[in-house]
Amino acid sequence: MKTYKYLFLLIGLTIVGCSDLEEDPITELSPDSYFSALSLTEVEGFVAGSYAHMVHRNFMSREMTQALMFRSDMMAIGRTGAQERIDHDNFTVQADNGLIAGGSNVYWPKVYQIIGAANEAIKSGLSLTDVDEAERNEVIARARFARAFAYFHLVRQFGDIPYLDDTTILSEAAVAERTPAATVYENIIADFEFAKANLPNTQSSRAIPAKSAASAYLALVYLTLEEWQNSYDEAKEIINNEGTYNLGLEPNFQDLYDAIKIDQSLEPIFVLDFTGVSDGDQGRDYQVAFTGIRSDDQYDMGGGWSVEVPALKVFTSWDDLDYRKAVTFDATAVQGDAVVPYTNFTDADGRAVNRPHVGKYTRMASKLPQQDGNGRSSHSNYMMMRYAEVLMIGAEAANELGQSSDAEMWVNRVMERSRAGGVSWANGAEVTIAPSAVPADFSGLSQDDFRTRILDERRLEFAYEMKRWYDIARRKLGNDVFGADGLESEVSTESGVGPGPKSFDPAKDYLFPIPQSEIIINPNLTQNPGY
Repeated sequence: MKTYKYLFLLIGLTIVGCSDLEEDPITELSPDSYFSALSLTEVEGFVAGSYAHMVHRNFMSREMTQALMFRSDMMAIGRTGAQERIDHDNFTVQADNGLIAGGSNVYWPKVYQIIGAANEAIKSGLSLTDVDEAERNEVIARARFARAFAYFHLVRQFGDIPYLDDTTILSEAAVAERTPAATVYENIIADFEFAKANLPNTQSSRAIPAKSAASAYLALVYLTLEEWQNSYDEAKEIINNEGTYNLGLEPNFQDLYDAIKIDQSLEPIFVLDFTGVSDGDQGRDYQVAFTGIRSDDQYDMGGGWSVEVPALKVFTSWDDLDYRKAVTFDATAVQGDAVVPYTNFTDADGRAVNRPHVGKYTRMASKLPQQDGNGRSSHSNYMMMRYAEVLMIGAEAANELGQSSDAEMWVNRVMERSRAGGVSWANGAEVTIAPSAVPADFSGLSQDDFRTRILDERRLEFAYEMKRWYDIARRKLGNDVFGADGLESEVSTESGVGPGPKSFDPAKDYLFPIPQSEIIINPNLTQNPGY
């Protein structure tokens, strides 16, 4: 998977975020004359720039990820006084929150840089009329996939957003009004449809989208929109053709979080590929540090920062016989050559938190040499979409359509893998987890009970993979999961920290505020209700 090398030469020419827009060109080089001189290889540079932006700290490594993690019911604030994090955790976010607004060190401009690079690739690619059409369309398809992927994150977070495409001129982009979310979704679907039609069945790397990636995201988009039949049809097509697409479930759940074994796995469909090389915060993997245990020696990375720490009840309510629990958490640390339980993490370092920590990121990062402390220069693959999710998307949609046979068959493949056990990690060493009867198959459930359980199984299967908040938002679960009986209701008395006073308001908190810094520079932007 590391064979796909991101090109940075053209990034400076292609990154145009809303905060960076200027109405007057500052160069004598006409864009039209530049595009006419491009070759298909140079267009590939724009595409590569779009994907390269995805492994910057402002996207799915630090800023955006923190917002998604803390707003879920799975993650609680660690031992940190950063108000920008506490506000997402407690739903007291304002429009000037440091994770989403203020300067260039936030993710709203970064997502528009991804989009800007993709738009340049599409525009310049369409201008190439003297190359093979199929070859050109495949390059454009990768750019349209990137654009749809970026907008799909933005629209779920902010609702109506400025929609800039390859036909938008710079002066219009600088003052663009918010496009209705329904229209944004129509454009997202059109991009994924084009990608599905023009991408090959397989790629040399899962960091490069194939046909199955576009189809899988179409299934998820339709699931989000509650267009059950379309979601079911997309998922079923992938499942029926898993051999053609070279897909399958990884037999051992732990191997999904092994930086060496994952490159040979059939389960990832689309990943963000950290290559162990970073230029400042470009290519830097912060989740290893954010989720790791302070002063923990078990991974030879100097420990983590105890910033993103699971809500205690996630751990205490998870059945010990479920193999995924052992894979997901580090409940012990190695401190001073001694194995220490989570209730005593602060004994060795007062900046730690006495709670189980997420183990997925540290274990993956530890498999290959690190270039700096805390694992930030990792070789990890962040799984944006994997085959288990396609099976569960299909099962959820099938249940809504009354197709109970398909619903049970597909989700039970995931349950069976979880029961199989395998080699995991504990006390600083590999351990073998025996097969068990947990989790049980889905069988004979009512439609309502199936719906409740599959959302909970998604919570466990994809724990801390930045998916839970989106499930809460699309199914409007906020009042239940953030209430008195929610996962964040149990406080660890030993840690000295815990979930703060939740102020979740369903009238506003399913959307983030539009960054105030963007409203200041674009008078046509309006704010979401309640902010």
